[in-house]
Amino acid sequence: MTVSQAIKNEAIRLVKVNDDNFVDLMNLETAESQKGYVASNTVSMAQAYAVLASGKFVQCFGIYDGDTPVGFAMIGHRSEEYDGMAEVYRHSYYLWRFMIDQRYQGKGLGRDALKLLLDYVRTFPDGKEDAWSTSYDGDNEAAKHLYTSFGFVPNGEKDSSYEDAEDVPVSSLM
Repeated sequence: MTVSQAIKNEAIRLVKVNDDNFVDLMNLETAESQKGYVASNTVSMAQAYAVLASGKFVQCFGIYDGDTPVGFAMIGHRSEEYDGMAEVYRHSYYLWRFMIDQRYQGKGLGRDALKLLLDYVRTFPDGKEDAWSTSYDGDNEAAKHLYTSFGFVPNGEKDSSYEDAEDVPVSSLM
């Protein structure tokens, strides 16, 4: 597993979504060919607001290269219940949304940001868990490769709340 690797771009950082940055983050977009793989940042922030209003945990981050917003991430933990939900979501942190703007892809920023997110989750901001999980469309080879390189392994579950059920990989936090 390569998660112990150093951050290559020392300027990469996570900034919690706030009054000063949410509009810039809403304007970030994936490439047209990737639009079916991840909800827009606007939808994600609205969903996070609803989760927070219900008293559950969610944390949204802008991914920055220096002062430039380049991506968005959202972490959940026991944040929701729905039909078709993978069982592992009930006892793991969940990388709910993760995207790098189309203008900044292919530069290693996603890999560096995922390492920072892993470091954040390992602080157990909403209680201790042994694992974190995510989901991705089986056709999304870039996501599959990135998550696999960070030790995520499909656990056999599918998140069937999507039109095409998504694969659910899990990685240890220990």
